[in-house]
Amino acid sequence: MMELKLIENILWIGMRSATPLLLASLGEIYAERSGILNLGVEGMMAMGALSSFVASLLTGNPWIGVLAGLLVGAALSLIHGIISIHLKGNQVVSGLALTMFGLGLSSVIGRIYIGNQLPVDARFLPVPFKPLSSIPLIGKVFFEQDPLFYMGIVLAVVLWFILNRTKIGIVIRSTGENPAAVDAMGISVPKVRYGATLLGGALAGLGGAYLSVSYNPAWIENITAGRGWIALALVIFALWDPIRALLGAYLFGIVEASGYTLQAIGYSQWLLNGLPYLLTIVILTVGATESMRRRMGAPAALGIPYEREER
Repeated sequence: MMELKLIENILWIGMRSATPLLLASLGEIYAERSGILNLGVEGMMAMGALSSFVASLLTGNPWIGVLAGLLVGAALSLIHGIISIHLKGNQVVSGLALTMFGLGLSSVIGRIYIGNQLPVDARFLPVPFKPLSSIPLIGKVFFEQDPLFYMGIVLAVVLWFILNRTKIGIVIRSTGENPAAVDAMGISVPKVRYGATLLGGALAGLGGAYLSVSYNPAWIENITAGRGWIALALVIFALWDPIRALLGAYLFGIVEASGYTLQAIGYSQWLLNGLPYLLTIVILTVGATESMRRRMGAPAALGIPYEREER
């Protein structure tokens, strides 16, 4: 009985840990599918977390906090979009600069909020679906979560459907594979890429919002703790597919939760806590090589600015 309860707690915490990874990776999948590589996910998540925390604290409404996180994340991604799409700058440099900017700005502005906690009515709390939440093992795990957890699952399914079963999805995927062909059809490549980039930023901001209004409803320094980089690795791990990202996020989340939970019963936490970051390093290193990215099915035009004159 005790072992069953332990497994249940690990899975429940793991699902919660997975949600910000899932939301951020879903947005990045769309950005990369359109050909835009945005390494600024960590910075956008940090600013999304801060803006959501402040908005929820001031208004007492977590949904307003979520809206603030979405808007701030989208606004930051617009900067990357202008540099990458309009100015045709180096996407790697722009993304890294965005990460440093977001982390630095959130640290400076958030300094006065360190240690503050959100009141109960300004945060998202788990909502049990009875009697489903009473099912042994899986009841609490899947039917006693907060609204953003369920939103993440719905988004994964909807975004998968749009990407693979609609005309909009075909256009986005084609823009990442062969932007010249999309342009020849009379479709604006910049508009498609701007739209996907803004969606990526908004969902990264939403992932950050989840951290500060649900997962840990207080403001702490470095609240994202590298989750933006894990989300980037998750995109490669999922082979740019939203449903695979859903499953991969749960895997990463459960591994992360295992370290904290097993520590309480005498197991060493160091290896388990480090596993998500170790996997991130390995996946990003492997995915950094051009030949390996091609084998894994990365968009052919990923990270390459589109010059119309080259058609």
